[in-house]
This record gives sequence, structure tokens and C-alpha cells, in this order.
Amino acid sequence: MPRILETVVTTLNADGSTHLVPFGLIEEGEHYVVAPFCPSPTIANLERHPFLAAAAPLDIRVIAGCVTGRRDWATCPCERIEGVRLAEALAHMELAVEAIVPDEVRPRFRCRVVHQGLHHPFLGYNRAQAAVLEAAILSTRLHMLSPDKIRTEMDYLRIAISKTAGEAELEAWQWIEEKILAGPTPAGS
Repeated sequence: MPRILETVVTTLNADGSTHLVPFGLIEEGEHYVVAPFCPSPTIANLERHPFLAAAAPLDIRVIAGCVTGRRDWATCPCERIEGVRLAEALAHMELAVEAIVPDEVRPRFRCRVVHQGLHHPFLGYNRAQAAVLEAAILSTRLHMLSPDKIRTEMDYLRIAISKTAGEAELEAWQWIEEKILAGPTPAGS
């Protein structure tokens, strides 16, 4: 299995606005692969403007917020590419698409790193943050997993929340629980 870095990716929409979405970047040597499922605004954006920024958010609520419809997070200009990145980030990478492997389900955009920046010191891991990240990913698969599987996973992740969560993690967890209770979004919504 390749190493996958969970990040927040920003691309530019056709109107110049920002599309901000949590994304796992697949590491391939010195390159990273972005493989969105079709249909996706990220696909259209990268085909039109082959640049993106990927950031490690300072606040786990950014990832939980993005998967629950809360996408209004501060951004700032990138250093070396035309685009923006998440403003409150531990670090970020600016990437340029070098190759596209077409696929009807999940095209692959192979990217090279143009620039990297470190913005805040990393002071340690928090189990609740990891639990929120896993729950956020789980919440994007409601249409693929059984309710029992989702309930079992959430019960296990809740242990880390109860032991190590601060205010930010508790709020992020609440957003994800609300999404999961609402159930999968019908197709075409």
C-alpha cells in the first residue's frame, strides 16, 4: 500500500473562486497523486488549471467542516503557483499536474511539488484529532457502508474523543455525528 497524506486541497473554480476539499494525496516517490471520484469539481478544476495546494490544517475542524458543508475557511495566496492555500496550516505544498491518467471512475492526476512551506511548529499528536479525521472519512462513505459498520466504527472512535478531545475536536465530532445521523445524501442532490 502506498502512503497517503490526508490534507486539505485547494483548486480554482472557473469563476476564480476557491474549491476547498479534504483529500488523501497518494505518495509516489517524489510525486503525489490526486485521484478524485467522478464527478468532481476537483477534476474539472485540475483539467482547466493544473495546479493545486495541499495543506495540513492547524485545526481539525477544517476537515470535519468541509465534509459537513462548512467550506468557508480562510485562505491566502500561494507562493509559486496561481492559486490559494489554507491560511491556518501547519505546512503546505504547492503542486503542478504533470500527467493525467484517464479513468471513468477515478482519474489520476500525477503532480510534482513546486514549493513547500512550514508555518507552525508540530507539537504532538492528539488521538481525538485522529478520531475526527477517521470519522470524517467514514462520513463520506455512508452510501457504501452498512449502518452497522458505521455505528461500530463510530463507537470505537468515540473512545479517543472521550479521553483526549478539546473544544475544537468536540465541535468537529458533533458536526460529523449530525451528518451521519442524517444519513446518505440522495443521488443528484
